[in-house]
Amino acid sequence: MITATDTAAAVQSGALSVVEVLEQTFDRITRYDAVQPQVWISRLPREAVIAYAEAVDARVKAGEPLPLAGVPFAIKDNIDLAGTATTAACPEFAFLPDRSAFVVERLIEAGAIPIGKTNLDQFATGLNGTRSPHGAPSCVFNRNFISGGSSSGSSVAVAAGLVAFSLGTDTAGSGRVPAAFNHLIGFKPTKGRWSTSGLVPACRSLDCITAFTHTLEDAALVDDVIASFDVADPFSRPVENTPRQRKRIGVPLLSQRNYLGDAHSAYLYEAALLALRATGSELVEIDIGFLSETAQLLYSGPWVAERTAALKSLLSNHPDAIDPTVRTITQAGLGITAVELFEGEYRLKALARQAEALWAGVDMLALPTTPTCYRIAEMREEPVRLNSALGLYTNFVNLLDMSAVALPAGFRDSGTGFGITLIGPAHTDQALLAAGQAYLAKADLPSPPELDFGDKMETVKLAVVGAHLAGMPLHWQLTSRNARFVGAAQTAPNYRLYAIANAVPPKPALIYDETGASIAVEIYELDLAAFGSFVVDVPAPLAIGTVVLDNGSSVKGFVAEPRAIEGGEDITALGGWRAFIAR
Repeated sequence: MITATDTAAAVQSGALSVVEVLEQTFDRITRYDAVQPQVWISRLPREAVIAYAEAVDARVKAGEPLPLAGVPFAIKDNIDLAGTATTAACPEFAFLPDRSAFVVERLIEAGAIPIGKTNLDQFATGLNGTRSPHGAPSCVFNRNFISGGSSSGSSVAVAAGLVAFSLGTDTAGSGRVPAAFNHLIGFKPTKGRWSTSGLVPACRSLDCITAFTHTLEDAALVDDVIASFDVADPFSRPVENTPRQRKRIGVPLLSQRNYLGDAHSAYLYEAALLALRATGSELVEIDIGFLSETAQLLYSGPWVAERTAALKSLLSNHPDAIDPTVRTITQAGLGITAVELFEGEYRLKALARQAEALWAGVDMLALPTTPTCYRIAEMREEPVRLNSALGLYTNFVNLLDMSAVALPAGFRDSGTGFGITLIGPAHTDQALLAAGQAYLAKADLPSPPELDFGDKMETVKLAVVGAHLAGMPLHWQLTSRNARFVGAAQTAPNYRLYAIANAVPPKPALIYDETGASIAVEIYELDLAAFGSFVVDVPAPLAIGTVVLDNGSSVKGFVAEPRAIEGGEDITALGGWRAFIAR
């Protein structure tokens, strides 16, 4: 992991030259090109990057303080970099800007080094990362899964360690969803805090430029450099930093915590709430119904027409140049009337009034960033429905003029990241970053999985709890399939263990129960074919399901039908099957 803070400090101290930093950057990028070349749409020629580096080295030697001295960064390809084509992932749309975006100019002036332009869902229309003619970047930890979008390449470039930070954009969640899946910080500032001059608009009245980083310190550093009023941007606002406590944090009602069937997301969110509570904050359940209604306005209301306005010429003259899904979405705006626009505006004003009342009762919100994560193949099968599901907790934020910071919150059993987002009213950006630091200090998150370089055999981790434990009668069913012992573990404290009546050989039944306890298990790893043959041999009333461990991860494991415990003995208090056998 490389960070902007550490890199700039090393360069300013003379421990590294910028040219040395960039040589290391080139090496990392070259290696990762063999894995995911689709991260990038274009990169600067090596000599151009070295020229930037030599200029920064000279400024450092002259004693100029540069907060981002020698820090390599990537730019989403809907943000202008002078002399490099901006395409928004549509080759027919490409143009060559003679000036960089305002935010890019400020970064370069602070000593940062642009490396290239990253892939995205075309015209920043999507939350999944698959809507690009350049291919779909994937989650760095499991390449079968989406990276998230629309800032797909920007998130992967940071998560894979290619650059220290990157610029993304966020209209509906594009700077937060990819952060969650790739275990990153996704900083979405207040609308207008960062100028959008030099940005290809999606919904111009809602668009924000964002940053992906590994640390909150880096996010704050980038914000310090970029946040500034830009008179050339009609949507720019003077920078304000409104203090905000984190005494009362709003969370959804239990009945509104929707994970679309992803039990692991549910577990990880509850674990994140425990960490927030450990910071001293009070968690307050709130009705988020009005936020969900606001979210629906973005794609089911008249704001679709704002996307249409941004692409009007291309839709009229070269519609075939647009990704089919993006084209369908944006063409829908052609049928929206002025009456519908005003009706939508009136409804949004009423919902914004509810948001004002919300902020009178809580200091900030803590929501799941996404309900779940999808495989790339799933997303391609249902590109609209599944994409919409990803925005459940993100789409309302810009409509209601809120700031947000997406934070990592663990990993699913697939290796994909799960995240939460802290959300506050406009101008509470710094307060959210501080609250994020307090959360991460208590979260005790596991280390990220190894990056998926494509050389991993698809395997499944399996938790065994009884007769398949080492030394037990059915352990041979694992060894005969070349199962690899991963280690001993404990379930989450939500299970009960029963000795099944009259079972031969003796077997237990593991049952999910909120009032249960942690049960001892052993974890084994099998390849997919071996796992499939193992499952076929599991007799009723036992079955293979998903078991959540005490570290928040999920594995496949033995579960049981309710009839399995009829006449059986509850042995939960013993903590595991070995203790029962030894009794």
